[in-house]
Amino acid sequence: MMLHIRHNPNNAWNSSSNTNPRYQQYLFSLPKRKQFTTISNNSSIHQDNNQITKQTSSSCSAGKIRRLVLTQEGRTKLNPKPDREFYAYPRFVTHVDDNFISSLTNLYRERLQPESEILDLMSSWISHLPPEAKYKKVVGHGLNAQELAKNPRLDYFFVKDLNQDQELQFESCSFDAVLCTVSVQYLQQPEKVFAEVFRVLRPGGVFIVSFSNRLFYEKAISAWRDGSSYGRVQLVVQYFQCVEGFTKAEVIRKLPNDTQRKESPFSWIVNLVGFISGSDPFYLVLAYKNFKPI
Repeated sequence: MMLHIRHNPNNAWNSSSNTNPRYQQYLFSLPKRKQFTTISNNSSIHQDNNQITKQTSSSCSAGKIRRLVLTQEGRTKLNPKPDREFYAYPRFVTHVDDNFISSLTNLYRERLQPESEILDLMSSWISHLPPEAKYKKVVGHGLNAQELAKNPRLDYFFVKDLNQDQELQFESCSFDAVLCTVSVQYLQQPEKVFAEVFRVLRPGGVFIVSFSNRLFYEKAISAWRDGSSYGRVQLVVQYFQCVEGFTKAEVIRKLPNDTQRKESPFSWIVNLVGFISGSDPFYLVLAYKNFKPI
């Protein structure tokens, strides 16, 4: 996995050979997780430390998939070409309205702790994080390097197609929070992606998935295209439920007043081009990684 690192004179990752003033490619891996060691010959202390190490190792193991949520048909897309081709050109647009963005930013303000280490999954040129908040590190992922390079909140970013390879090249228990904004509808292997998110989260870490009714119709999976608003929320809930170790999923909804427009029989037409006018409904599903393995 190639990771882009911003040019920052105070950044320890900087290189004197960096010829690009914007960013440079590096092969990146997070530092090894600190190991517990014993410091006494007292057998009880050895036993306690061994137990702590065992529990920590268990809580940082890969997420176990209990069952598959989607059928093979449910994973299909109208446009079967690789997603890298579809996202080859940058789109410097907002895919949701101001009310949605405000709701999301306020939720991040409430749930994300200062100095957290955050992975912004399937990101773009904006992360909607509170502008005043200071985080220890924000790593971005997406399919277009130009969009990610323009995102001012990212310290690092990498380009990867999660529909072809779901493995995240990070040490287990590397992040305090993982975000996925208006993109979950494009995942063809959501069970594996959610399991990987579980692995890279620290115990007590949160995975926040937000979405509305907008989508690139040809690139959304069949199970999402054919589902109702309620069905889509339940689909994301099932993604959490299928991975052993997440807490009970919490659902947050904020619906616009113009319900008549939302239920319009012609809504599929505007969905086809990935654009809907008017107010966007706000849906968010989140869950935490349990401190102790189940």
